[in-house]
Amino acid sequence: MAGITDAPMRRLAERFGAGWVVSEMIASNALATGHDDMVRKLRKSGSLPHVVQLAGCEAEWMRRGAQIAREAGADIIDINMGCPAKRVTNGYSGSALMRVPDEALKLIDAVVAATSLPVTLKMRLGWGDDSLNAAELARRAVDAGGRMITVHGRPRQPFYKGEARWNLVRPVVEAVPVPVVVNGDVIDLAAAREALQVSGAAAVMIGRGAQGQPWVVGQIGAALQGSAPSAPPAGDVLVALVAEHYEAMLDEYGVQVGVRAARKHLDWYLQAQGGAIDPVQRKRLLNADEPATVLAMLPAMYGDEQRAAA
Repeated sequence: MAGITDAPMRRLAERFGAGWVVSEMIASNALATGHDDMVRKLRKSGSLPHVVQLAGCEAEWMRRGAQIAREAGADIIDINMGCPAKRVTNGYSGSALMRVPDEALKLIDAVVAATSLPVTLKMRLGWGDDSLNAAELARRAVDAGGRMITVHGRPRQPFYKGEARWNLVRPVVEAVPVPVVVNGDVIDLAAAREALQVSGAAAVMIGRGAQGQPWVVGQIGAALQGSAPSAPPAGDVLVALVAEHYEAMLDEYGVQVGVRAARKHLDWYLQAQGGAIDPVQRKRLLNADEPATVLAMLPAMYGDEQRAAA
């Protein structure tokens, strides 16, 4: 979710009732050397616990990254051992660490030793179907001081193809005495309930399911706790929300980068609304370089006028 769960996205999810939000994946070596983009990602986004996710392949960089995160006000350090992207796994970071558990443990040991903050982990089921080692690695991680484990219900090899197999998270739940969170394909309340039931996990984590609908995290959380979820924003309220998100991204990245970074979110908001989308208008919206042009188009693209046309 790097480049997606940035501060503007996390603030919206928190406003709509998310119980936790987690920073974008932060490269520990780049953070330790003062890379501007990593320092930006490290900033706290709201009033929820500040969970900072670090990635890396060398114990020293992870140790230094954890110390910097602690000094910047982190409340929890999460170690990324789940990212399947080639640019991450080629350097034995992310889910590639599941191929080398002994190396993964060195990183966990380094982070736990570097700070008294709770240390959590995000992982996949394994590298491939022939090496589903999440339960064993989780057990070793908890022995090393890990306080919570999140498991995406796929091994790395299929990336996001096929369906998440939440039932294969259950062996992790049974292997460790700490909370386990199930992740992958949790897009609505029905999926959340099924994922919890078949996995036995204590909670669900929502990633891609929140794209274009940051309110869905809070809605699902409320329903799971027996409360009535709020209605999703629509009409002028949705237009104002999309405009706020767009302008927040311009502030976060600067106008030149922000107009490009925001395009995927604009498209996800369109997709989440369903119904017919004028392809000409969509192309114009997503290709616009002037913020004023984008903001002027929002009522027709997301408001009552668009819903009436659909």
